[in-house]
Amino acid sequence: QVQLAESGGGSVQAGDSLTLSCAISGNTLGPLAMAWFRQVPGKEREFVAGISYTGGTTNVADSVKGRFTVSMDNAANMGYLHLNSLKPEDTAIYYCGVQLYGLGSPEERAYHSWGQGTQVTVSS
Repeated sequence: QVQLAESGGGSVQAGDSLTLSCAISGNTLGPLAMAWFRQVPGKEREFVAGISYTGGTTNVADSVKGRFTVSMDNAANMGYLHLNSLKPEDTAIYYCGVQLYGLGSPEERAYHSWGQGTQVTVSS
């Protein structure tokens, strides 16, 4: 079973940057794709970015394209979401999910393990 732990969230000003980390532990069974989703109270979880298990393919939501990038180090069992030029509407809890041999799909149901989330709050 795979366990995920997000970290790196915080309270920042609009225009600031953050890097979120996702630590992977447990029996991964092989290389993993990773995706980041975010959720605000009362709304469904929203896809933010994903990266394939090879690292060769990334998907980024239109709402964050050009500002957020995703990366992963399978050897170190770590994934990252780099958030730049943050806006108040980026305020949410950010979750990482993983999929064995995945391609970084934007579909939430593709991911079989999730972390507890890390809060990002952006003030204007």
